[in-house]
Amino acid sequence: MSQRFRSTVMAAALLAVPGSACAGEGAGLFDWVKGDWKLIVGATGMVAPDFEGSRHRMFGVSPVISIGKAGPEARFTSRNDDISVSFYDNGRLRVGATGKVILGRDEDDSDDLKGLDPVRWGAEIGGFAEVYPTDWLRVRGELRHGVRSHSGIVADVAVDAFLNVTPSVRVSGGPRMSFASADYFDAYYGVSASESAESGLSQYDPDGGLKSIGVGGAYDWKVTDKFVTSVFSEYSRLMGSAADSSLVKERGSPNQFTFGISAAYRFDFTM
Repeated sequence: MSQRFRSTVMAAALLAVPGSACAGEGAGLFDWVKGDWKLIVGATGMVAPDFEGSRHRMFGVSPVISIGKAGPEARFTSRNDDISVSFYDNGRLRVGATGKVILGRDEDDSDDLKGLDPVRWGAEIGGFAEVYPTDWLRVRGELRHGVRSHSGIVADVAVDAFLNVTPSVRVSGGPRMSFASADYFDAYYGVSASESAESGLSQYDPDGGLKSIGVGGAYDWKVTDKFVTSVFSEYSRLMGSAADSSLVKERGSPNQFTFGISAAYRFDFTM
């Protein structure tokens, strides 16, 4: 089986624009840009499935890049959180826009994909909401629509309990659940008549519904105020139309494991 090493750059600007910056007379982009900023750079190394539904795993490294205006740190963040911009935050409830970059998928990624139509690179955009029922528990939901890569809708729900063991060490974890529409499943798990003839897989026409359930956890160590490392692991079990796909049944596995480490450093600067 051929394996392709991939790295991706995820860059997000989480920018809070004060109302006075828009309402004040003569206020412009330059006035808004002025102030304290932070740049976070790092890398993540992980062992993960070749593609969603694969029974084989590969090792990959991806950079971590984030830039935004300095401000209060979020109460809790997870590596599963997609790029987010908050429009409302009262400490207990946070609501805003979210998005993620979607990598392409083709037969160069794995011999198991031979004969299947490629999935183009693209994005998913939508909204998120997260609530803190207690000081140690966060519930977050995202609803996103595919752009270019697929035309479906994806919904993710995650519950994370988190505990600061020491001022510099935090452990967290909890269940995850994901849903998707038929258009999403068709792009990633459907097998048309022509694809069946080319690949040898049984023809499959999926419906929408539950995509996966699982659990994940992380151990975060704040080495210094600016340098943070993390060890994480995830397990998800494909369900519904994903698990029933001939790609998974005949060549893959419904059991998906991911584990890895990451490190990131924050640079502070003023514009």
